[in-house]
Amino acid sequence: MSLIEETVTEWIGQLKSGDEQAAQRLWESYFQEMVEVARHKLRGAPRAMADEEDVALSAFKSFCLGAQNGRFSQITDRENLWPLLVAITSHKTVDLIRNENRQKRGGTGKSGDSAQRKKQTLDSVNFEEIIQKQPSPEFALQLAEELERLLLLLDKTGDSTLRQVALDKMEGETTTKIAQSLGCARRTIERKLQLITRLWQEDCNL
Repeated sequence: MSLIEETVTEWIGQLKSGDEQAAQRLWESYFQEMVEVARHKLRGAPRAMADEEDVALSAFKSFCLGAQNGRFSQITDRENLWPLLVAITSHKTVDLIRNENRQKRGGTGKSGDSAQRKKQTLDSVNFEEIIQKQPSPEFALQLAEELERLLLLLDKTGDSTLRQVALDKMEGETTTKIAQSLGCARRTIERKLQLITRLWQEDCNL
């Protein structure tokens, strides 16, 4: 395990214990990548809607809430953290588009002062407040649905082991342990993990 991987693993553990500084460090490490995911998902949406930084902020807050309240016990390291952040961010973009469309159909759509609101929000992130709140059951259900959608992408490859590899990794299993359970070489599992990452990244770019 590299130094970066060890550090992220430590931050995740600290975040689950309510460490505000760990939340800040994870924010600094992943926020811009989450913004890019949101930007790709919102590509083609009206500019008033395409507020990718707000989406990434909302997604990160939801992750912190869930981690603090024990909803993501399977997330233990850098490799299984990123797919979860992608799933949450993707879910948030879908929510944004649905809400905007709902407002327009009801005749109450407002562009608002998005830029100013975004700046105020980003400048006043309160991680202590984030990790003290409880995420809604509805969000947990929607997130589970998004994760299942990502797993279905793996099933479409025809490789029946990809889903199991992804799930085992999310449960915190080491690459070596997964290889042993599937009766194959560690390098084989590493290639499968690379394929899983590529497929999910490509999905984010659609």
